Amino acid sequence: MNSTLKKSTVLLIEDEVQIRRLLRAYLERHDYEVLEAPTGGDGIDEAARRNPDAILLDLGLPDMDGTAVLKRLREWSHVPILVVSVRNHENEKIDALNGGADDYISKPFSTGELLARLRVAQRHAQPVENNTTFRAGSLEVDLATRTVKVSGQKVKLTATEYSLLCLFIKHAGKVLTHAHILREVWGEKDIDKTGYLRVYMAYLREKLETNPAEPELLLTESGVGYRLVAGE
Repeated sequence: MNSTLKKSTVLLIEDEVQIRRLLRAYLERHDYEVLEAPTGGDGIDEAARRNPDAILLDLGLPDMDGTAVLKRLREWSHVPILVVSVRNHENEKIDALNGGADDYISKPFSTGELLARLRVAQRHAQPVENNTTFRAGSLEVDLATRTVKVSGQKVKLTATEYSLLCLFIKHAGKVLTHAHILREVWGEKDIDKTGYLRVYMAYLREKLETNPAEPELLLTESGVGYRLVAGE
C-alpha cells in the first residue's frame, strides 16, 4: 500500500477497555487510524477537535446515554456514525436510526461484519465538510460546544431556546412553518400550540436581536412561519 495515502480515522466512543482494545487492534490491522474516548463528553470533544471519518458509538456510556451523544453530534456533524451496543430491542434500534445513526450493530458482533458495515457507511457518506460554527450578523454559535455569542458576548439560552435555534441554523435561509417547528421542537402532540412558539420566539429575539421589535436575524414570514437569515 502507498504509505503516502491518508488513513481513514475512526473514533471509538466506548467505555469498555477490552472492547476498545479489540477494535483498535482489528481496525489498525486494516489500515485505520483509531481515536478513543471512554465517555460521551470526551467523544463529543474529540469529534469536534479531530473531525474523524467515522464514529463507532456505544449507547451505555458512564456520563450520558449514547442517544444523547448521537443527538449532540448530529447538531453539527455529518460523519458516518455506527451504533455498537448490547441493547438489541427493536425500538432502541429504531430510535438510534431515527436519531441519525447510519447503522446499528448489536454486541456481541463479528469484527468482519463490523468492518464491512463501516466501509458501506463511509461509501454512502455525503461529502459535506463539517462546520461547527454558524455566523450571521452579530450572532455566532459554536455547535460543538453549544456556545452562543452576540457581538462577542456569551448569551445563555435554555434547552428549549437552544433546540429552537439549532433547528433554524440547520435550515438557515429557509422558511419553516409553524407546524414544522412545533413538531421538531415540542413533538407531534403540540403542533397546534402556536402560543408556545410565539413566546419562545420572543425570548430568542430578546436575547439575540439588537432590536427585538425590529428583528434582523429571526424574521417572521406572515401567516406561514419564521426564517433565520443565512449565515456566512
